[in-house]
Amino acid sequence: MGKIIALANQKGGVGKTTTTINLAASLATLEKKVLVIDADPQANASSGLGVDIKQSECTIYECIIDRANVQDAILDTEIDSLKIISSHINLVGAEIEMLNLPNREKILKEVLTPLKKEYDYILIDCSPSLGLITINALTAADSVIIPVQAEYFALEGISKLLNTIKIIKSKLNPALEIEGFLLTMYDSRLRQANQIYDEVKRHFQELVFNTVVQRNVKLSEAPSYGIPTILYDADSTGAKNHLALAKEIINRNK
Repeated sequence: MGKIIALANQKGGVGKTTTTINLAASLATLEKKVLVIDADPQANASSGLGVDIKQSECTIYECIIDRANVQDAILDTEIDSLKIISSHINLVGAEIEMLNLPNREKILKEVLTPLKKEYDYILIDCSPSLGLITINALTAADSVIIPVQAEYFALEGISKLLNTIKIIKSKLNPALEIEGFLLTMYDSRLRQANQIYDEVKRHFQELVFNTVVQRNVKLSEAPSYGIPTILYDADSTGAKNHLALAKEIINRNK
């Protein structure tokens, strides 16, 4: 059985989508079958993996709202063992449409659970909010990766997210675990970055990944070509960091 991992942090710009794309590609490179679920209306994970959003007829929106067949929504990427279900701007209004649906917090779980037999890892890229779609993602997930930007305000948003996770564990998904905290956009030359790392490590101890994702220009260039960094420049720091992260996750889940 595969594992569903949500990548969540309601603070924007912390590297969630970058991590989702590149972790998924790294896991696929290590011969795992991987599916990315783009649950962010901005659809950056979709375009970053080469999906033409305008051409997507069946997206995660149709699966949630119209109960479309999830198999019809699965698209190929440049890497054979990496697939994606793309997002759509309609997802913005989906939360309102879902309000009257029965078991509205568990719709995504119903959509994804049958797919766990087919994939080793299903990664959900959440939007930077704690709305109903993100709650659906956390209810469907076995665990959550929390990207934390190595900067002063990084820890501010975490308590809110941890509180949400606690509520979801108590009411909707008792099995939800924290896979780990991932330090992103890390610049070891900055004293502040090292202080943030020490602080996150002190708070969350062994829940913090050993791997940190360093600031790297290739990570921001690759999405404009619609490919993950490992295909854009396999020798770049960004590609190596995510490969190390993938190996760390595989080892943790043995």
